[in-house]
Amino acid sequence: MIIETFDQTTQGILQELEKTQHDFWNISRQTAEFMYNLIVDGGIKNVIEVGTSNGYSGIWLGKALKKTGGKLLTIEFYEKRIELAKENFKKCGVDDIIEIKQGDASTVLEYLPDDFKIDFAFVDACKKQYIDFFHLIDKHLVKGGYIACDNVISHAQKVRDFLEDIGSNPNYENVVLPLPAGLSLGEKIRG
Repeated sequence: MIIETFDQTTQGILQELEKTQHDFWNISRQTAEFMYNLIVDGGIKNVIEVGTSNGYSGIWLGKALKKTGGKLLTIEFYEKRIELAKENFKKCGVDDIIEIKQGDASTVLEYLPDDFKIDFAFVDACKKQYIDFFHLIDKHLVKGGYIACDNVISHAQKVRDFLEDIGSNPNYENVVLPLPAGLSLGEKIRG
């Protein structure tokens, strides 16, 4: 298990956060481990996250990026959640590689600098906006990069337009992985 390679403080914080998983809409441990491995094995460095919440997924992403020498930009609307996430990132020793932007995710994504490059994007926010997030992220996602979106099975109706859109996009190969809640994983193969 990956968590055993983390320091005791991080292990403890992740286990505590897992107890409130449903209160903060956090991803499952299986999904977190999958993304951690994908980042480490792929040597991924430039990651963006839409939906910080209390920092659970950001800790996993941050720990993976510590191994690859990368950085995480995470976006969250609610100030109270940002404060929780900041505290958790600091305790887990990943705060030095994580930048948090507060605001509406579509607006933050829309105003990213033109030269902002993304190797991996993780989306876990307003499900009906997945299609908008996808189009905004696409401009910055490098060829060979990934966009992962959570809750595509648990919230199938809300994300149907997004799944149809990415599924018919000739620049992407997309699969829905049977992880808890369902994870859509799209690889940008052209562009």
